[in-house]
Amino acid sequence: MTYTERYNVIFRDSDEIMQLESSPLRAADITPDLKKQFAFLSGGRGDNGSPIIVFPEFPAFGEITDREFHNVLTYLTSVPSLSSTGVGFILVIDRRQDRWAAVKGTLLRIAGSFPGNLQLVLVLRPTTLLQRTLSDILFKFNKDEFKMKVPVIMLSSITELHSYIDRTQLTQELGGMQEYCHEKWISHRTAIEGFALMVKKTAQTLQSFGTELAETELPNEIQATTILLSTHTNKKDKMKEDLLVALGQGSRLLESINEPVVRDPDHNMNQDELENLATVQRLLSQLDETERAFDEFWVRHQTKLEQCLQLRHFEHNYREVRALLDQVSEKLATFSEVGISPAHADHIFSELTTYEERVCEMLGRALTLSREGDELIQNSHYAEDSIQPKCSELRAVCENVSCSLRAKKDHLLKAMELHHCLERASKWVDDGIYLLASQPVDKCQSHEGAELALQELERYLDNAGQNQLTDPSTIWREYEAVINQQFKEQVERIFQKQASMQEMFDKRRVSLKKLAAKQTRPVQPVAPRPEAFIKSPLSSPAHRAQQEKNCSEMDPGNNCEKGNGQLQNGDSNSRHASLSEEEENLAVLRRHVMNELLETERAYVEELLCVLQGYASEMDNPAISHLIPAPLQNKKEVLFGNMPEIYHFHKRTFLRELEQYTNCPELVGRCFLERMTDLQIYEKYCHNKPRSESLWRQCSDCAFFQECQKKLEHKLGLDSYLLKPVQRITKYQLLLKEMLKYSKGCEGANDLQEALTSILGILKAVNDSMHLIAITGYEGNLSELGKLLMQGSFSVWTEHKKGHAKVKDLARFKPMQRHLFLHEKALLFCKRREENGEGYEKAPSYSFKQSLNMSAVGITENAKGDNKKFEIWCNSREEVYIVQAPTTEVKTTWVNEIRKVLTTQLEACREASQQRGPDQVFQFPPVSSGTVSLSPFKTGQKSFKKGEERKAEPCSPDVNSSSSPKPTGKGSPTSPDHKTKRQSDPTPFGFKDAGPPPLHLSRARWFSTSSLLQTKLRGWNKASLSLDASEEHDGYSSAEDPLNSDPEDDSSKKLCAGKYTVMSDYEKGSAQELSVKSGDMVQLVKEGDDGQWFVRNLSTTKEGWIAAANLITLIGKSKSCQSLTSSEGSGSGNLSTSSSCSETYTSFSDIKP
Repeated sequence: MTYTERYNVIFRDSDEIMQLESSPLRAADITPDLKKQFAFLSGGRGDNGSPIIVFPEFPAFGEITDREFHNVLTYLTSVPSLSSTGVGFILVIDRRQDRWAAVKGTLLRIAGSFPGNLQLVLVLRPTTLLQRTLSDILFKFNKDEFKMKVPVIMLSSITELHSYIDRTQLTQELGGMQEYCHEKWISHRTAIEGFALMVKKTAQTLQSFGTELAETELPNEIQATTILLSTHTNKKDKMKEDLLVALGQGSRLLESINEPVVRDPDHNMNQDELENLATVQRLLSQLDETERAFDEFWVRHQTKLEQCLQLRHFEHNYREVRALLDQVSEKLATFSEVGISPAHADHIFSELTTYEERVCEMLGRALTLSREGDELIQNSHYAEDSIQPKCSELRAVCENVSCSLRAKKDHLLKAMELHHCLERASKWVDDGIYLLASQPVDKCQSHEGAELALQELERYLDNAGQNQLTDPSTIWREYEAVINQQFKEQVERIFQKQASMQEMFDKRRVSLKKLAAKQTRPVQPVAPRPEAFIKSPLSSPAHRAQQEKNCSEMDPGNNCEKGNGQLQNGDSNSRHASLSEEEENLAVLRRHVMNELLETERAYVEELLCVLQGYASEMDNPAISHLIPAPLQNKKEVLFGNMPEIYHFHKRTFLRELEQYTNCPELVGRCFLERMTDLQIYEKYCHNKPRSESLWRQCSDCAFFQECQKKLEHKLGLDSYLLKPVQRITKYQLLLKEMLKYSKGCEGANDLQEALTSILGILKAVNDSMHLIAITGYEGNLSELGKLLMQGSFSVWTEHKKGHAKVKDLARFKPMQRHLFLHEKALLFCKRREENGEGYEKAPSYSFKQSLNMSAVGITENAKGDNKKFEIWCNSREEVYIVQAPTTEVKTTWVNEIRKVLTTQLEACREASQQRGPDQVFQFPPVSSGTVSLSPFKTGQKSFKKGEERKAEPCSPDVNSSSSPKPTGKGSPTSPDHKTKRQSDPTPFGFKDAGPPPLHLSRARWFSTSSLLQTKLRGWNKASLSLDASEEHDGYSSAEDPLNSDPEDDSSKKLCAGKYTVMSDYEKGSAQELSVKSGDMVQLVKEGDDGQWFVRNLSTTKEGWIAAANLITLIGKSKSCQSLTSSEGSGSGNLSTSSSCSETYTSFSDIKP
């Protein structure tokens, strides 16, 4: 029986019970009428099974309304089964205690409105004599009035009744044996009908729900399917609850019907009770069967919904995985590069290896989903035809991605192999070139030396092994899969270098073989010291700088390389190397420098990209944003500065332009000059570096940086890569120096020199600005002081004049250490303070001490005691600052720069005076017979404008040390034997000669405009200021004198020329250095530019260079054996102490423009 058929059975049974088709009445509807009990079904049956309706004694029968009578009889006739009612009813009317009128009324009502079939009417007539007689007589006369089609039998007693109906079918009131309770009967009928109605409604609900489930379309989305399954499950649970309620009610009703039997097993139920029992049992049975059918249907429906949900999940995951696999395929397709260098290829391979983890994760997810699809098919999923193709497609795509990944890895590994092969070959070629260049020329002149050099070359060639490239066709064939145009050019370039090196080796071997086979007689060579013959272009820039210095000292007028390449031994046939070979060597070295420039540039660009992608971009990645600490939030610009701008400039512009000079490296200076403005972007980066460094220290240990470093597989932290731009801009000047060294005399040498100067200018500007921002304690605005021109550390003495007495500031004999900042409008004196910390926090800071307005200062170019000193003074020398520079070169640079500032002020003042007109010009005292010229040049005929053209060149060494002019303007020069290294500045006024020869001053002063005006107002027509050195500096000693410590600063120990005793042994580290032993007497001759002293060992008569730091350790507290005055003393002590120079001035109106 199907699910629907079972429902129809329930509907039919319940309709039969309730007779809903023919009678809408229920016991619950007419319960008050039934309770009157004027008629009831006793449950008895006639002999042919006819149901018996009893009309008991009911005195108020006449008061029963027709509606009540009709409802009760209609209901009573509907209760028995249809088979019983079809036979007809037997009516038993009990009127034994009533009158004939009541009998007649009852019969008339029954005859008029009995709703069912009648088989027999039995009337118990009144028992009183009168009424019984009347009944007999009147019944015969009125028989036709009843109009009944069945016989009506008038009975006189119960005994007669028993002859028609068996006693067992009659109630006890009628002499029968049935126990009848009318209240219980009504209760059972109400319960049975209620239960039947509940069963019918439940069946209808189940049928409606089943129809809804059967007609529901399966949704196409996961959420909709989930909601539908949940909704149907909730409805099913509600149906199950209703079924349980109905079953419970039916069970209780069945127990109530069976109660008499349970109480008395011998109890015999009447027919109505048996029918009620059967009805309830049948309904319960049908309800159980319906529940089972519904459960089976629900299981099938639930399974279908669950399979639909599984399908929707499978389809959703399939779309996700398919999209991810497509992304993986596209990403793998981007790994088509083979790299531009070994480092680049390694980086790409590292990225691919890192990405391989994600690829494997995606492949695992796809294969897992494919297995899930197979399980669905094995579980008889209804959508097998849709699942199977998707599973097959996933497995096919996974296989394709795996093959693509393996192919990419193999491709990159092959490219890396070629990269490293080319790198080894290039390094082998470069090492070979350096081997050729580093073989000492002097040692190869002998037979043994030539043999050793030849053997060295042979060993180098024999040990080539895999470093040497074979036939190009072999490489093309072996690496055909990875060869691109870039690789092809690189291979050809290295082959060309290898061929050039091989050619050079062949030439050198031929030369060495000739020297080895040649028997020469011993000749005493006449040549400079052996160091001059050594041509050793070493890899270290510092070492090469030392070599250049040695060459310049031994032969300052000639080019070092050229001199080395043209060594002569007195015999033209013994020339070691020809000029053409030297030129080839230089060309190879230039190519080597260019290759280094390009390779490091490419690596630099890749490192910047790596930082920007691996760190900067990750700061915007939501997946790891939770790892970023609070101090780092929204601080990307602080941490990285303008690194993106630097990267884009190098990637898109500078690297490409540099590559254009690959074949003409000597012209690369032009590229730097064209992009010098762009390179100034490094200033912005360096200015931000302290902030970046501080932020890095705060967050260096955070999980974000560790995660990024782990992904990039970097061994060094981010701080090392943030330092790359600073290192790169510094590296350029080293490479340009090397290129310039090997390009002297070439076409682009001037451009290289200019580019080097510009790069150094950028570095200086960055360095100056970094020092400037470290000044603390200055209350004004530094930007108002104009451009920063110079900055540096100096030793400073101060002197104040009060009245006619000179007061030395706090009686200081030892100088203060001050860091000076020269601006266009002011000169700042600061004290350098070293900070404790790391990185940029370890950089010094500067405490502001004093500032001088440049419009109120003057300078004296030379001071007594040291040619590294000069004076800065103001207020007509009431305040004098004696400044000692580290070297004479630094002093000269500062004096020239200050002179430019004062000259610029003077020109501005002159222009202003010309615009004011003659009436507003200040007038100085009139000049006597002649105007004194303060020009430092010999001729004295040059105007100040000429001096400007020559940029105030220092005077020649033969300038007279002092002069003593007369008031008339005539002067007598001092003895020419006394000469000094002091320089005299030309006066800023540019006077012309007026007759007598020019005076040559040992010390010339430069005045600021305001100081000139102040002196004019004080009366310069009085006695002129003395320029005598000994008079103005009595009591002062040079910086080399053993002085007391400065109350504010303890300056470091300084070395000075003189003789000392060595306290410990020292072995030289290079050919240019000098070895000394404990107890040797040495003389410090002069100090070099690179922190080294030229030392002569008086015990061994050998000479060489020793670093100043080592000398301090070697000589310890040894006292000089001679005066501590420098051997290159200024000679100021030889100046005449009696001579003076009277300075006269003219008005501004006399100045010639």
